[in-house]
Amino acid sequence: MSPLQLVSLKSEVSRSPLETFVACAHQMLDPATPEAVRRAMEPRLLAQLPALRALGVFQLFELRDPALKAWLDDELAELVK
Repeated sequence: MSPLQLVSLKSEVSRSPLETFVACAHQMLDPATPEAVRRAMEPRLLAQLPALRALGVFQLFELRDPALKAWLDDELAELVK
């Protein structure tokens, strides 16, 4: 099976919130990702925040990209309100 087939099969399988978050974040941070794809990743990434916060992921791991960290810190603060 080719790598492309494996990727397409993986997308059909239900992913955990952490897997989805990491995949979306990687695409958003990749400079080769087209802006339209980056925008499409935003809601998918944001949808994972409540589950990841409940699991304590952001207490265990630190986001190193300053722009992504600032954006997600703002979004997480909105969840608390």
